[in-house]
Amino acid sequence: MSVEHGSTVFDHPAFDDHEQVMFCRDAASGLKAIIAIHDSRLGPALGGCRMWAYDTAADALTDALRLSRGMTYKNALAGLDLGGGKAVIIGDPGSRKTPELMAAFGRHVEALSGRYITAEDVGICTEDIEHAARETAHARGTAATGLGDPSPYTALGVFEGIRAALAHRHGTDRLAGRRVVVQGLGNVGWHLAERLHADGAELVVADIRRDTVKRAQATFGATVVAAGEAHRVEADVFAPCALGAGLSARTIPELGAPIVAGAANNQLATDEDDRRLSEHGILYAPDYAINAGGVISIALATPGGTDEAVVSKVMEIRTTLSSLFARADSEKRPTGEIADRIARERLERTGTKRAA
Repeated sequence: MSVEHGSTVFDHPAFDDHEQVMFCRDAASGLKAIIAIHDSRLGPALGGCRMWAYDTAADALTDALRLSRGMTYKNALAGLDLGGGKAVIIGDPGSRKTPELMAAFGRHVEALSGRYITAEDVGICTEDIEHAARETAHARGTAATGLGDPSPYTALGVFEGIRAALAHRHGTDRLAGRRVVVQGLGNVGWHLAERLHADGAELVVADIRRDTVKRAQATFGATVVAAGEAHRVEADVFAPCALGAGLSARTIPELGAPIVAGAANNQLATDEDDRRLSEHGILYAPDYAINAGGVISIALATPGGTDEAVVSKVMEIRTTLSSLFARADSEKRPTGEIADRIARERLERTGTKRAA
């Protein structure tokens, strides 16, 4: 399929030797979706489904390609026997999403015969995945497949990652009296704010929904700032929990916190921004390392089981990040580069074993 005149998916800047890219259409429900499978050396490609009102189909493809690659690295770094994939549905989730659309999406997932396993992401909730699951056996994060909503586990991992970053930078993980900016109060951002508030952090919050920030003011005593200004606020930690690509050549010099540790996927606008953060003395918790709690809950949950094993595995995110920060210091390299290297090392070991 042509992305724009004279080019193909294979020429796309975000194409990274993806194994499969599937364009999905269902006229009856209005479904337009893209499913990208990046790498399945470790196992079936697991990654959530995002619904967003993209300006163009090319923008949706960029998101699918970048997010699926991130899932490969996330699953590898988390020690899961799963590959990386992602789905994006083109459309406003507030007005275009219907049970029929999600069922149609489920049928496309089923057509991949288990090569891709879906779950919720931005714009998609547990109820939506339940509709998709009626048409496919390859949906997770539902009541029938385990623990349901993965967002509390994502938030737990981010919370532990913030503590790891504070300990690395300051020698203590104490949150009482620390100022944390939470940009984006969706399911994960809200759960994270609850944990930070309970540990005594001073919260600054930003979200495009006025009712949500008012609720945060009342619940947490939070200070509210505009979403586009959140990164500039002077604080101990900046936690981006909304959409990605917010850390760029423009915004990095404006950052008001020495630590960036949040739940958003694809936080860097370009690969070069990893080094820019390092050069500005900012400790960056690579997004796919710190936000792996949700995918861990989806991967390890069992029907009718408890979350004991899931919580134990999610808590390991802190150890992973502490080791990653130490290695970055030792090798004098950006943290994102170190995370990528660790993930690739595991993928290459697995590929070598299978070839033998």
